[in-house]
Amino acid sequence: MIEKKREFEFTWDDFNELRKISNEHSGILVPDDKFDMFYSRLSKRVRMFGLKNFKEYCQFLRDNPDLEFTEFINAVTTNLTSFFRENHHFEYLKDTVIPQLLDHNRTSKQIKVWSAGCSTGQEPYSIAMTLLENVPYDWEIKILATDLDTNVLQTASNGIYTKDQLTGLTDNHLKKWFKKGKGLNASKAKVNRELQEKIHFKQLNLMQDWPLKGPFDFIFCRNVLIYFDRVTKESLANRYSQLLPAGTHLFIGHSESLHQLDTGLKLIGNTIYKKV
Repeated sequence: MIEKKREFEFTWDDFNELRKISNEHSGILVPDDKFDMFYSRLSKRVRMFGLKNFKEYCQFLRDNPDLEFTEFINAVTTNLTSFFRENHHFEYLKDTVIPQLLDHNRTSKQIKVWSAGCSTGQEPYSIAMTLLENVPYDWEIKILATDLDTNVLQTASNGIYTKDQLTGLTDNHLKKWFKKGKGLNASKAKVNRELQEKIHFKQLNLMQDWPLKGPFDFIFCRNVLIYFDRVTKESLANRYSQLLPAGTHLFIGHSESLHQLDTGLKLIGNTIYKKV
């Protein structure tokens, strides 16, 4: 096997050190097949600081976590999302959850939601559209959207998407909730203010303290648990469960499961769990 020619020396010891740091801070497990991805995404950081190799970068990261850790995590996390991804969740929200909330919360007229691991924002905006289209106008809707990656949070907060990122939206959604760009921005669209005002974007490391005020009427945490080991998954699911009153819901990703985990959450549909 021919060794790849690289600008900077990058050994398995370096890779193991970097994924150890990632796991210690974020709980994320990094598989062996991410070796080349780590090199390609972090080389610019090595170059930027004028370091000779990845061994020096590992030491720099250890010595300067406040300065570099956020950029390190931003570089190595993968953010794949789209509007109304796994659409059965939004159908269930519209047909089952919202009618229940309209009855249960009729006194407070408030719905409070958390989108954990919101990436570039398509998920919380999809939740907001579903709620606004099916909840009376005089109800208060609050959506907290969090992610570890500050770069994707900035994109989410800006609410500006390219044509490729708008897949999953109907013509009606585009017309009702987005403003089409003009001139050089003709291929982009911006979320309208009414939708943006329902969402508060915030950086959050799920492995650390959660300065959140629950309870929530439902939580989306999709395609996040796949990055963690069994013990961490169970711990996270229990922390979510503590923020959910009995009868409310947790939505997880299509390739995830809480099977055989002690969480107080019961599977009631396709990756839909209910607090018992």
